[in-house]
Amino acid sequence: MEFNTKVIHGGQKHDPSTGAVMPPIYQTSTYAQSSPGNHKGYEYSRTANPTRTALENSLASIENGNYGLAFGSGLAAIDAVIKLLSPGDEVISTNDLYGGTYRLFTKIYENFGIKFHFIGMENAQNIEEYINANTKIIWVETPTNPMLNIIDIEASAKIAKKHKLLLVVDNTFATPYLQLPLDLGADVVMHSATKYLGGHSDVVMGALIVKDKALAEKLYFIQNASGAICGPMDSFLVLRGIKTLHLRMQRHCENGKAVAEYLAAHPKIGNVYWPGFENHPNHQIAKKQMKDFGGMLSFTIKGNNYDSAIKVLENLKVFTLAESLGGVESLSGHPASMTHASIPKEEREKTGVIDSLIRLSVGVESKNDLINDLSKALKLI
Repeated sequence: MEFNTKVIHGGQKHDPSTGAVMPPIYQTSTYAQSSPGNHKGYEYSRTANPTRTALENSLASIENGNYGLAFGSGLAAIDAVIKLLSPGDEVISTNDLYGGTYRLFTKIYENFGIKFHFIGMENAQNIEEYINANTKIIWVETPTNPMLNIIDIEASAKIAKKHKLLLVVDNTFATPYLQLPLDLGADVVMHSATKYLGGHSDVVMGALIVKDKALAEKLYFIQNASGAICGPMDSFLVLRGIKTLHLRMQRHCENGKAVAEYLAAHPKIGNVYWPGFENHPNHQIAKKQMKDFGGMLSFTIKGNNYDSAIKVLENLKVFTLAESLGGVESLSGHPASMTHASIPKEEREKTGVIDSLIRLSVGVESKNDLINDLSKALKLI
């Protein structure tokens, strides 16, 4: 089954009692049992819910995994992975990543004795020098947030397997439409399903997908024991969103390319960060592991002027100034004060997240309207 068919039919069954094409929203907390322990596969909705099961089966299908798990947020999904560790364990993470992930790692789990190394992974071989007897996980975001760095998943997977480590890939920016980390050797794929999978800015959710049964059982235990699950209505919304993922991603990619090229040619723009440019440092790796280059990009105002960046953001009309990404509507953001504010300034700036950096989530509107919106705002600086 090809991807465009999987997003609609993968892992899905029509409702056996009614024939409903979409799974019902099972808005229930508990399930009747004929005798103690004798039930129809469901006992309590924290443990499992039929609507969530339908979503989890879809997640596994579109990522070419065997097991999917849905959580109450992307951070809840990340939290479940780190709960596989014990005090004294170490994680090697990319140094350019979502600020909430950095905050969870440093403000929560470092207090429990887990050590994190934040390094540049654009050359995957850099990972090797940080591996020691305590290393358990390599954490990869690619493309990274917000600098759109590209990390070689296959090369990272070879390193992980050589040292018997787990490779976790945050696939939020790319989605399985553009890249399939499990096929490239990753052990766990993570999503903020709030973003492109849901696709309509109306739900908050996270997801994990794995192939290995033993690893899946550990994560299912954590999911149930910790309880950070999503409800049936949210599960229904993301499942519905997945059914148009392929159509939306095509337009996100087309519009992203048009906006990136417009900005790159603009005299008031400094740098544009988008992996589709041939001069992007890892453009060839992006071409190798991605189907297209996505709808996320970041750019700076020439001269790195903070006030100019804020003026642009305040005067965009089609782009909405808001956190998050991946919805049908275009969003703009200021990483230094919004999504990445929890990362200390000196650490942010090492990776390029300076005060004049603007991040765009390019939606599915008319590309001409998006470019005109940027043009009008840029004329004001």
